[in-house]
Amino acid sequence: MVSESTAVKEQRRAQLRDFLRTRRARITPGDVGLITSGRRRTPGLRREEVAQLAGVGVSWYTWLEQGRDINVSGEVLDAVSRALRLTEPERAHLHVLAGLLPPRAHGPAAATVGPELRRLLDSWTPRPAILRDRYWNILGINDGTRAVFGYDDADHNCLVTFFTNSRYRDLHTAWTAIAPDVVAAYRADAAHAPGDPGFHRVIDELATASTEFAELWARHDVAAPMQSIKAVQHPQVGELTFDKTTLSVIDHPDWYLEFYNPRPATGTEQRLATLMRETTLSSV
Repeated sequence: MVSESTAVKEQRRAQLRDFLRTRRARITPGDVGLITSGRRRTPGLRREEVAQLAGVGVSWYTWLEQGRDINVSGEVLDAVSRALRLTEPERAHLHVLAGLLPPRAHGPAAATVGPELRRLLDSWTPRPAILRDRYWNILGINDGTRAVFGYDDADHNCLVTFFTNSRYRDLHTAWTAIAPDVVAAYRADAAHAPGDPGFHRVIDELATASTEFAELWARHDVAAPMQSIKAVQHPQVGELTFDKTTLSVIDHPDWYLEFYNPRPATGTEQRLATLMRETTLSSV
């Protein structure tokens, strides 16, 4: 984590003390299968019981709860989290209070997209919008994305589409120029989770399907994600230029919304309206 002042560090350790004490106090021995006898003066679990459940030393856990300056690891904090039955937000909070970066949530995120996000995607039409996960898997698109970028039901991943969907590629007059940056951005995302099989599945699939991707991946270039401009040459209405903005979904931290807004003074908004009218008429 970033360097902290002494005052900030003390505040964080004080919060750590209070947080662990209150989490411990809300759990009874019976909740975690411990058998006790006699009267207990301590509400909830005792420190030694938490240490036993977490598989750590009693002294170490006591020092942790006291907010002492000790070495902690994510793995040990996760063991404490399980012992205290912390929720995912509480687990992340514990990591932060202990001076570590917040971890990613355990297990795969639910892939079911709620009606609120579906309505948001649809409301962005005629402008393109995409909902994707951390692996760039496509969770949802709107009619604007289908009409403008040529996505269809066979497209399941933005990176795979970029390299293997011929219609999508043909729309991008600067495809060759931007391909290295796209691969570099994906490598930056994958670097946050080097052992995650979800990234490896996409990489392996594309390395087999596209020699162009395999060659670019072998460069090990890395690029930070940023707001960008996306331009396509559409066969029906000509050049369309969009400002692309990517937003995180707050209750699904590994989900991202990509919104494409017609760039001012390019005529894109008018041509986009024409395209959507023609698309609607052709589907009637």
